[in-house]
Amino acid sequence: MHDWLTRGASDWLNHDIIDRGRLPLLVFFLGLIVGFVGIRISVRLIRADVRWWFSNVTAGDTHIHHMVFGVVLTLLSGLGLIAFAVSGEQPVMTVLAGLFGVGAALILDEFALIFYLRDVYWSHEGRTSVDAVFIALAATGMILLGFRPLDLYFDALDGLRVGRTAVVDVAAAVLNLGLAALVVLKGKVWTGVIGVFAWPLLIVGVVRLARPTSPWARWRYLSRPRKLERAIARERTLRRPFVRAKILVQDLIAGRPDVLPHVRAATEDRLNQMVHPAPPPPAISPHRGLSGTIVGLPGDDVPARSEPPDGPGPGAPNDSEHEPVEPHR
Repeated sequence: MHDWLTRGASDWLNHDIIDRGRLPLLVFFLGLIVGFVGIRISVRLIRADVRWWFSNVTAGDTHIHHMVFGVVLTLLSGLGLIAFAVSGEQPVMTVLAGLFGVGAALILDEFALIFYLRDVYWSHEGRTSVDAVFIALAATGMILLGFRPLDLYFDALDGLRVGRTAVVDVAAAVLNLGLAALVVLKGKVWTGVIGVFAWPLLIVGVVRLARPTSPWARWRYLSRPRKLERAIARERTLRRPFVRAKILVQDLIAGRPDVLPHVRAATEDRLNQMVHPAPPPPAISPHRGLSGTIVGLPGDDVPARSEPPDGPGPGAPNDSEHEPVEPHR
C-alpha cells in the first residue's frame, strides 16, 4: 500500500507537474499555505504576548502590518519572475514562485483591512481575509489539477461549430469575468470562483437572489422590501441544516441531555444573529486626514472633530479607529 501511494505520487509529480511545467505553480500553492498558516500562528503568539516570540513591528507610533512585508515580497519576487521568464529556468522560477506565494499569503491575511479601510483583523469582518485565502487556494488548486477558465465555453463553441478567433476569446473572457464579478457582488463567492472554470454556475448565480448581507442587496434590495424578505427567508432556509448539524455535533460532544430541543432553539437564535438585511450604504465624510485617509466614517467610535490650525496637540487621542498611514509631524 505504501509503495503504491509513493509510486503514484511520484508519477503524478513527474508527469503532471514537472513535465508540464507546473512546478512553480505547485510551489506557489505550497508557499501560500505555509505563509498563511505561519502568519496566523505568529499573530496569535504575539497577541498572547509570548516572551520567546517576536513582537509587533512599529515605526514610531505607527504599527506596520505584515501586509506591508507581503507587498514588498510580492513585488521583489514578481520582478524576479518577469526577469527570469525569458530564460525559463525552472529552479529559479520555482523559488521565486514560492516567495511570491508567501508574500501573497501575508497580503491576503489582511485583505479585510484593505477592504474595510480599518483594522478589523480580530473582528467578525476579519473573516473576509480567511475567505480570500481559501478562494486563492481553491482557484490555484483547480488550475494545478488541470482545470482552466473558459474550457467549458470553448468546448461548447467547438460543439456548435462556431469558429474561434482572438476577438471571440477576448469577448468570452470579458463576459466570464463580468458574470463572476456580479455573482461575487451578490455574496456568492464560491459560486463565482468555481464558475470561472464552469460558466453554467455563473448563470445560476446571476439569476438567483443575492444574499441579504451582500453589496448587491445593499444597493438593490433596500428599496424593495419584499425582495429583501425573500432573500432573508432563502438564506435562513439554506443555512439552517448546516447550523443545526454544527450545534448538534457540539451538543453530542458536550453530552447535553436535551439535545434535540436545544438544537432547534439554538439554531433559530444563531440564524437571527447571522442572517440580517444589509446595512445602508455609508455616506462619505467630508473630513479627510492629513495622510489622505478618510476619517469620521460611519462606524467610528468617536466622531471626527475639527483640529486647531497647528494640528493636534501632543498626546491628543485619535478621533478615528483608522490607523494613520504615517505619523504626522
